[in-house]
This record gives sequence, C-alpha cells and structure tokens, in this order.
Amino acid sequence: MLFTTSNAQLSDLARLDFTIIPENNSKVEYTKSRGLFNVPIKLKKEGEYLLLGLDYSNVQLIINRENPSFDKELINDFQSLDLTLGYTKPLKNNWRLGVRVKPGFSTNLTANNLSFEDLVISADVVFIREREFENDKKDRLILGVTYSQNRGYFFPLPFISYYKKFHKKWSYNLGIPKTNLQYHLSSKHRFKLSTELDGFTANLQNGISIDGQNDIARILNVSTILGGLQYEYHIINHLEFFAQAAYTFTNNIRLRTNNRDNLFTINNESSLFLKTGIRLKI
Repeated sequence: MLFTTSNAQLSDLARLDFTIIPENNSKVEYTKSRGLFNVPIKLKKEGEYLLLGLDYSNVQLIINRENPSFDKELINDFQSLDLTLGYTKPLKNNWRLGVRVKPGFSTNLTANNLSFEDLVISADVVFIREREFENDKKDRLILGVTYSQNRGYFFPLPFISYYKKFHKKWSYNLGIPKTNLQYHLSSKHRFKLSTELDGFTANLQNGISIDGQNDIARILNVSTILGGLQYEYHIINHLEFFAQAAYTFTNNIRLRTNNRDNLFTINNESSLFLKTGIRLKI
C-alpha cells in the first residue's frame, strides 16, 4: 500500500462508485457518481513513488418542494474534477512519509466556463508506520493532517488512524475522520461497521438569489456524519466490489455566502445513506 488519506485510499488504482441519500421529509434527494484512477510511478530511490491521477464526481441535488424560495434548477447539477499529485518515501524505524496535493474545480457551471472562484485545493501530509507479527497479526498507525475545500468542512482536520488485526477474523481501525470494526468472513468476504465524515462543496457561478435575503448565495455546502454497515467482496486479486448501507446522524445541506455565512438551510434531517462501487487496488 502506498499511503491512505481521508477521502480515498491512494492504493486504489481505479474506482467507480455511486452514492444516494434518498428523499426524506425535506423533499431533497442527493446523488453522487464518482470515478477516479491513479498511476504509481516508481522513482530511482528504493521505496519512493510518485502518484498521478484524476478524480471526477457528478453531484445531483433534486428538490421536490413546491414554490421554493430560490431557483432550484441552479443547484441540481454539479461537476467536480481534481488532479492528484502524490509522493511517498520510506523513513527510519518502519515509518513512511506520504504527501498529496489535489488542485481542481467544483462548480454548477451555469456560466458555461470556469473562473478562479471554481478552484478547490486539497492537501494531505501523513506519516505511516506498518508492522507485522506472528499468526497473521499486524497493525498500522497513521498520523497527519488533511484539508479539503471540497469535503464539506472548511477547516483542516487531524488524520489519525490506528489499524490492528488482532485475530484472523477480526480487525479494527480507530481514528478521524473514519473508524470501523471489521469481520473477515473469508479471504473473499469482509464486513465493516463504520462511522465517518463525508461532504461536498461547490461554487455557485452567478450566485443565487433567495427570497427575503439581501446577500447572494455563492457556495453549496454538504456536510454529513454517518454510520452503518459495509460489505466487501474480493472478486479476483486486487479487484473488489463494495456496498454500504448507513444512516446519517447529521446531514446538512446549506447555501452560503462567499464569507461562508449560512444563508439558507436546504436540509438538516437525518436520512438513509446508500453507496456501492467497484475498485482496483494495488
């Protein structure tokens, strides 16, 4: 494994997934289709790799309310594309450094062209230590910091992850922004109970006027805390199918100003969260 970040594992060479938060009492449905690929490039020094990739998402926000206080057609379709630049090298005492930068854009494209306001930046710096023990037991510690303008949280988050396989059938991962307990049914089947942070942020080109508000909405922000069950099936070596059913403890969808002040809450009700996909791993 090269190294792990909060949004996706950089051990993923390719990934396709689909997420849906079905319509709830707020009459709002959220869907996200995502595809990415990463190409690891071995450098001259032993254990050093450069990683190049692209990460694309299409987000659909369907509002089925009658007479909303803004033009809902302006926020029903969003495009996001990030360029991935990663680097990893071994350090002393079983530690490894991982650095990733992801410049890109996230926008509703109502102006039909890109501007500086559509730019989003993500960055991660982590230190990883992996150890293996007898009887197929192992652990992994990751310490670092992660920041993403496109995650739904507008501030850096600590990245803390401690993974331990303490039994041939059981392992756990404790940390921020993801924690899980894993049951390894067999070499092909695995179940995870997990909690995690999720989200999405995009620029609103041309802005959105809201009835009763003097300011113009410039940002769509989605921030979610969820917990649930994930099933993973290893189809063949390195190729894996996964399906997740979860519940959002918080699911906030808001329109904000350029100063990130809340103007209008589209949804703040908990809901079902469903996700499925396939990935090719190193």
